[in-house]
Amino acid sequence: MNLFSQLETKNTQDKNTTSTDSKGKYDSRNTLNDLTGKEWLKLTSSFWISEKCVLDKDALKHPAPFLVKDIQKLISLFTKKDMKVLDPFCGSGTTLIAANLLNRYGIGYDLSTKYKNLALERLKKINASAYSYEVGNNIELMQNLDSHSIDYIVTSPPYYNILKNDSKGLRADKSYKGFRNGARSGAIAYDTDSKYNLENCKSYEDFLQCLSKVFIECKRILKYKKYLSIIISDFTIDKKEVSVTGNIITMMIDIGFEFVGNVALIQNNKPLYPFGYPYAYKINHHNQNILNFRLTE
Repeated sequence: MNLFSQLETKNTQDKNTTSTDSKGKYDSRNTLNDLTGKEWLKLTSSFWISEKCVLDKDALKHPAPFLVKDIQKLISLFTKKDMKVLDPFCGSGTTLIAANLLNRYGIGYDLSTKYKNLALERLKKINASAYSYEVGNNIELMQNLDSHSIDYIVTSPPYYNILKNDSKGLRADKSYKGFRNGARSGAIAYDTDSKYNLENCKSYEDFLQCLSKVFIECKRILKYKKYLSIIISDFTIDKKEVSVTGNIITMMIDIGFEFVGNVALIQNNKPLYPFGYPYAYKINHHNQNILNFRLTE
């Protein structure tokens, strides 16, 4: 490329970018998000370190909470200001909090009135107003939404029945310290009587089939060329390690989504337990997987 061509290319680039000081430059051609190039690049890493903040403390009353900053990263990456974000397994409301902090509109569904009330308490503390939270079967509730009306979906579905197993329920409550990383304190009950609760599926295969029905409806309401993120880890079923993430990726591709990458969300504050020692290797799960998908036309 000659000098004239280089100058011409630079002038074209300058017209399409806006400087934001140390944060880098924003490109006006960016239709995905409001990030600068530098901010965007950082979020393309294949691993993120999970980040805690004070807003997470109340969420520890839920057995499997999101952390606010982790979800903020996702929402900032996949949406622009004033867009609509849905969480069909909303739990303690972290998605709605993260969406409001970023000036997006959050929509949440869950089976539990208890956890809705917890979410409302958390939302009140940040004076959130741009959200809705409904209790009921998420498939039926999504049917009230127009086709291709949602800009981004982020959620963490139930982990089959692992929270109902003995010694695999809620961890020891240290929420007063702002974290929960002690040993499990036994099985927990979470809407066990609801026929819509995926934890009540008779088998793992039934669980995947029921979960697919949820994401088929998500496909209907998600806008074309927009994204959906599922946060989940692998886990054991009948004491055998299962590649749950692989099963879900296959399921989502079969539904019609394009798989665009797995981000390892590192949870490096968890303790190590001597599972299997000294007879057999058993893994300690210290990350969740953020499985990202795109709905193509």
